Amino acid sequence: MVRLRKFCSYQKIERPYTRISKYKKQSYVKARPHMSIVRFEHGDPRSAFDITLNLVSLKDTQIRHNALESARQTSNRVFEKALGKSGYFLRLRKYPFHILRENAMATGAGADRMSQGMQLSFGKPISSAAQVFVGEILFEVRVDRKNSKLAKLALNRARKKLPGKFRIIEVSQVRKTASPSAGAAPAAA
Repeated sequence: MVRLRKFCSYQKIERPYTRISKYKKQSYVKARPHMSIVRFEHGDPRSAFDITLNLVSLKDTQIRHNALESARQTSNRVFEKALGKSGYFLRLRKYPFHILRENAMATGAGADRMSQGMQLSFGKPISSAAQVFVGEILFEVRVDRKNSKLAKLALNRARKKLPGKFRIIEVSQVRKTASPSAGAAPAAA
């Protein structure tokens, strides 16, 4: 099995996976590689929580799907151990649409007889990545105010698994409670 290349190979934002060829059948990417992200939402989405914490990008970067999955697992593990499955809501907000390609070239003795060099240089799809720009939210967490330190810990652990620079921003929310007289019909006279 081939080893995964380092992140620095795919870190810069690149043009989307387009190809224009005079031959119609070569003008598209033929395969979509397997994505390892299992779920994008965890916890209880219907509950009203006090605060929302966001993991916001400070730099334009590409993040591979396996890094996103790793960050999701570590943060979700912190919440499930402490709060169970209904005491929080965690959402991964970016989807890895971008296809990463690689033009694999053989090196070493006799490589000129085995590889085609730059003849078919568009490359084969090897992985997928999410393109994250400055100010975009990558993870969103909703918890009660008493669990805000736990949420910051979980997002900090996720941040360590991701390439690039991120900041945790807290957004307060007001619980919406219906007053008993607001929904009542007016009394008939």
